[in-house]
Amino acid sequence: MAATGGDGDPFFDAVRLLLLLDAAVQPIPQDRVRLAPETAVGVLNTQTLLQKLDFWLRYPDYLADELLNEFERSREPVLLEFAGRILESEEPELRAIPMLRYKFGAYEPLDMAMSILATSGLVVVRSTRTETRVREHHYYLTQRGRDTARSAVTDFPQLGWYGQRTKLVVALAQGTGMSGTALRRRQYLQRDYAGTGIGEEFASIADRARQRLDVLKSAAEV
Repeated sequence: MAATGGDGDPFFDAVRLLLLLDAAVQPIPQDRVRLAPETAVGVLNTQTLLQKLDFWLRYPDYLADELLNEFERSREPVLLEFAGRILESEEPELRAIPMLRYKFGAYEPLDMAMSILATSGLVVVRSTRTETRVREHHYYLTQRGRDTARSAVTDFPQLGWYGQRTKLVVALAQGTGMSGTALRRRQYLQRDYAGTGIGEEFASIADRARQRLDVLKSAAEV
């Protein structure tokens, strides 16, 4: 399975989400093993969490700005270095995939991409429901899905960026507890994110983030 397009291409979306799930799934809890597909190697719970992780993957400038926030808290030089690699390149311009803001933040329907992954036996999506609505989605990555994700990065060098970036996104999220609610709150602390109107695309913050990077780098060199 190879990425053949960009924004609006469901096959490209499916590949991106498969690589993200490979990086983000957690071991299946013992009390849910019997409910999981036999071929599952891990699970990511809640669509909210998947959407928030995907936002950072799709907006390198917002990701870099969060890395700068982490640097200001911890003063770990590697965070400044990672942010610099993003902002001192054209990543924010070349890699951005627009996303809309809805009531609870960044959101995009996942049905088409997940249908492609499910039909191929790469991901199994299961849901828990109340009487009136879906309460929670569970995204199970199968062994075939993991094998496909990892071979895709090897076989198609153009996917290498996604293979590496998904790991950075997940590492940043783990500092917040890898919960959809926690990531939603964290992303709303970003004023440009929170100030985006419902139904509008999130605008780039690359210029502001680059200015912030310059200030922090200068201060770190003193």
